[in-house]
Amino acid sequence: MALAKEDIEQIQELIEQSWANKNQASNDNIHYEIEIRERIVRVEEELKNQRQLILDGFKQSDKRFEELQHNMDKRFEQSDKLLAQMQHNMDKRFEQSDKLLAQVQQNMDKRFEQVDKRFEQMDKQFTEMGKRMDRFMFWSLGITISVGVFVINYLK
Repeated sequence: MALAKEDIEQIQELIEQSWANKNQASNDNIHYEIEIRERIVRVEEELKNQRQLILDGFKQSDKRFEELQHNMDKRFEQSDKLLAQMQHNMDKRFEQSDKLLAQVQQNMDKRFEQVDKRFEQMDKQFTEMGKRMDRFMFWSLGITISVGVFVINYLK
């Protein structure tokens, strides 16, 4: 069974086609792998860029937080100074109030002493008045009894 020249040519064509398909399939696979690798490289580069952007964002956030902290520290210092100043002013006012109250207390003490002296004088005057009234009553009684005795003796 000898193969005819045509059959051999057909077989050779089939083998060549098979090799071409195999090479093309292998070339397609190689092209596909190259595309995938290129895409992977682009994705990795984009991820690096995204990571860098995120890190830059965090750095900017840290700077902003530091600025905010600095501003808050300044405000607290100003508040502390203002509170210290207010405390100092209040202390001065309390001292002035204490002095004023001490003066008022001294004035009140003096007035109470004056009132006490007046009451003592009034007490002396009432005592003297009592003594005068006693003498007046004694003399009035004596005169009344004398007049009574005189009238009784005269009328008898």
